[in-house]
Amino acid sequence: MAKSGGRQRPTLEMVAERAGVGRGTVSRVINGSAQVSPRTRDAVHTAITELGYSPNHAARTLVTRRTDTIALVVSEPRDRLFADPFFADIIRGVSSVLHERDLQLMLTTARSEAEHRRVGDYLAGFHVDGALLVSLHRDDPLPARLTEAGVPVVQGGLPHTNVRATPYYVEVDNTCGGREATRRLYETGHRRVATVTGPLDMNAGVERLRGYRQVVEETGLPADEDLVVEGDFSAEGGAAGMERLLDSAEPPDAVFVASDMMALGAMRVLRERGLRVPHDLALVGFDDTLMAEHSDPPLTTVHQPTVRMGYEMATLLTDVAIPRTEASASVVLDTHLVVRGSG
Repeated sequence: MAKSGGRQRPTLEMVAERAGVGRGTVSRVINGSAQVSPRTRDAVHTAITELGYSPNHAARTLVTRRTDTIALVVSEPRDRLFADPFFADIIRGVSSVLHERDLQLMLTTARSEAEHRRVGDYLAGFHVDGALLVSLHRDDPLPARLTEAGVPVVQGGLPHTNVRATPYYVEVDNTCGGREATRRLYETGHRRVATVTGPLDMNAGVERLRGYRQVVEETGLPADEDLVVEGDFSAEGGAAGMERLLDSAEPPDAVFVASDMMALGAMRVLRERGLRVPHDLALVGFDDTLMAEHSDPPLTTVHQPTVRMGYEMATLLTDVAIPRTEASASVVLDTHLVVRGSG
């Protein structure tokens, strides 16, 4: 018999005896069955608390096929996860839901083919109850792989092709945000408005560029593809994009930079070249991270509700995708412009 500090470890039978019920009833209460009266459930929980009983999680998993663990997979290199505050906000939103439901979070990254294969093999082996996928690129195999394996999945954003590999997703209205950012720059008197896009193998990059192009078309000014430079949502990508724009034959007088991280990189280049924001060149970013408020000058940007995105993803997974209460479901979150000092 297992001992702990000279005292017998509480067993399921001991809980049943204390609560005055059968062993099977205790098991049903622990496993969350609805086929138990509130009075009996309270008696079992009281007995568990008084005895200090801890269920055997491994044995419970074998019986219920539940692990009480949710995976959050970020399809980016590991260093990007810790460098970009976007992911920290997603984790905050996800964690708030899982904490309420007494579930564990497993966080991992996967960008290379080998990493995708390793993560896919592990998750498809039912080591988790479901998966949340963020920062998806066009070549990402995980949505289809996990859906085919029967793992409940919620995507953060649509894949590049707009063809959903899973029927559950949470998206931000990136096109509207791109329009708001670009319109702001034209409305403040600028006429040669450029953009440093996000990665064009990601839906967020494509949709923000679409919003930019819609507003350029509305102005009636000639479209100039030299004003469109692809970035990668990193500070280094923003710096490289700004370098290209400044070195072009006709530099812009304003730039919509499709993420705050890239906007900070762009600001660094402008400072190095002795250019002032917004006097010499205006900037609008996208995200509304804390760093946008504290940049110099503070960054005008598009707010996307990233913490809420994580919250909605985790809620959709736990309340809809895992129990299959609906065959498909989605949430689209609004954006809005936050005007500060850069444009």
